Amino acid sequence: MTAPTGTQPVGAGGEAALRRLQLLVNRRLDGLLQGDYLGLLPGPGSEAGESREYRAGDDVRRMDWPVTARTTVPHVRLTVADRELETWLGIDLSPSLDFGTARLLKRDLVLAATAAMTHLTVRGGNRVGAVISPGDGEPVRRPARPGRREAQGLLRTVSRLIDDGAGRTRGRQRAADSLGPLIAALNSPPRRRGLAVVISDFLDPPERWAWPLRKLATRHEVLVIEVLDPCELELPDAGVLELLDPETGILHEVQTGDRGLRRRYADAAARQRELVADAVRTAGARQVRLRTDSDWLLDLVRFVAAQRHRRTRGGSR
Repeated sequence: MTAPTGTQPVGAGGEAALRRLQLLVNRRLDGLLQGDYLGLLPGPGSEAGESREYRAGDDVRRMDWPVTARTTVPHVRLTVADRELETWLGIDLSPSLDFGTARLLKRDLVLAATAAMTHLTVRGGNRVGAVISPGDGEPVRRPARPGRREAQGLLRTVSRLIDDGAGRTRGRQRAADSLGPLIAALNSPPRRRGLAVVISDFLDPPERWAWPLRKLATRHEVLVIEVLDPCELELPDAGVLELLDPETGILHEVQTGDRGLRRRYADAAARQRELVADAVRTAGARQVRLRTDSDWLLDLVRFVAAQRHRRTRGGSR
């Protein structure tokens, strides 16, 4: 199933589309990171700061045991993140992303999320690099370098790989375990403490990628961006549909008029999403979901604003 008629993919149109996307991101996200840079997420830094009382949801790994023992009240240690941030993006471009039934394809959301993350982290001399998995070949690496020109080059690389993959969707085979090695590659070779962003639809079973994610989060702030299409959560009542599996190229006929089938599908999809969220939460990472039927940029703005509010509120106590 592809995008409905009239939907214009973000990745279509080459350089002109990228310029429009970057302009859109710049207008909506400018001003979110004004002032002293303390990291996109309220995670660990390298410089010790003050302590405050523990609140539900705080990372227990940040417990300040000496202050806790002295005051008999649980405290956590705040840290000030490095002024220069090294951000690595793990970008999954597996065939399952060539799917969409709403305003965008999932692969367009991946490109949009990449543009937003580079814009949020590239300023102030911060370095941005990426490991990009095309799903049917060796990962493509771009070293972490500062500057908007390097960030634009990264976006062009992602856009080119997306277009190349879309041109050969039929018959493409997803690697049996593509997401786990992609996440592990963000830790190899070991890098200075920074921000790691994993962008994927997370259709691989969590047992294949949960451990690499936990290992990554022991050293870095980790943000998981999950891209979804509404038809991956609930099937519409649209009679008999012919669906092309982008992973295998196999055509399936599905009777969506069967109410029991739709209920079982929705239940299985909900369980899958719960497993993904549980694996991300256990790893100590943050998660934001972007959908092809919603305003993805507004969702990102709300997420970043919520993280900044949480950080400010925590630091003021």
